[in-house]
Amino acid sequence: MSERPGALSLRSLVKGFDGQLAVDELSLEIAAGEFFALLGASGCGKTTTLRMVAGFERPDSGEILLDGTDLVSVPPHQRPVNTVFQSYALFPFLSAWDNVAFGLKYQEASKSQVRSRVGKALELVQMDRFAKRKPHQLSGGQQQRIALARALVLEPTVLLLDEPMGALDAKLRKRLQVELRSLQRLVGTTFVYVTHDQDEALTMSDRLAVLKDGQLMQVGTPSEVYSRPSNSYVAGFLGTANMFDALVTEVTGGSASCLAGDVSFVVEEAEGAVVGDRLSLVVRPERVVVLGCDDAAAAGDDNVQPGRVEHLVFRGAHTQVLVNVGGLTMACDVANVHGEMPEWLAEGRDVSVRISPSALRLLPATAPRAAS
Repeated sequence: MSERPGALSLRSLVKGFDGQLAVDELSLEIAAGEFFALLGASGCGKTTTLRMVAGFERPDSGEILLDGTDLVSVPPHQRPVNTVFQSYALFPFLSAWDNVAFGLKYQEASKSQVRSRVGKALELVQMDRFAKRKPHQLSGGQQQRIALARALVLEPTVLLLDEPMGALDAKLRKRLQVELRSLQRLVGTTFVYVTHDQDEALTMSDRLAVLKDGQLMQVGTPSEVYSRPSNSYVAGFLGTANMFDALVTEVTGGSASCLAGDVSFVVEEAEGAVVGDRLSLVVRPERVVVLGCDDAAAAGDDNVQPGRVEHLVFRGAHTQVLVNVGGLTMACDVANVHGEMPEWLAEGRDVSVRISPSALRLLPATAPRAAS
């Protein structure tokens, strides 16, 4: 039995415009059948990378291998790759059915093949009931489904998606994230998904890559990159994080003590840290526990620090509590499991925060390259 097609290998890709590097020695390995997200801020090189894979841009140097075949010299229309754009690019004068069928004309499919493949593609995206409608008669989410069907009907080895949900409202986006992930699992096609939206990348991808200034900062599963960011840029971009300048004061085995301002913390995993290092101390708000003073006295952990509540921000499922800890403003997420906040948790009240040493990370500001 042959291996599933769709393994994509980007090797030392370089692309510049007007003397500025948009993609700088980018290397990535994307497995066949994987849902892989390219994540980063505007101008980080993610869309340029996608356009090089599609063939719309030619790299200045480097290789793009699909199942071992270099695509760099292959024109776009001959690559087994299809792209779904944010604008959808549907033909306004064609019905949904004819939009989906359009590309099959160039594959010289028979009428019966067209009927079968278009029908299946529309069923796959749950749009068979709307086959006769024109794009202006469809909602944004429905147009997105038609754009997906039009790409999938051509049975590409790799499907590229360039911020396809960027024009949709937040509630619809969340619903379609789940639908698109389920669809990818059903068809088994390799998906490469470009987004600046961290929630999309975390929700849908098997693995993701964080890019900055055309360089790869980190690649891994969503949980790996979120829980164990390789540098402070990744920590700040993917989710929210408390970050403080810190001085390493003691190293014992793999752990370290450090000072952030005048506050001392113990970090459980600090491999490579050296006394005198100045690094970023990072902790996610959901991993900071806010305690009443009576609870704090009995906690007995290394990282229990007194503080005062500065501000409460209600966010629905949780309340963000800003606590002044020795001059550091620390964001803490408190789940609203009981509805209202307890009486002791109010602005101006004295509290303590507890942070497990395993929840803290000591990170460099950025990293020049990340292994793929």
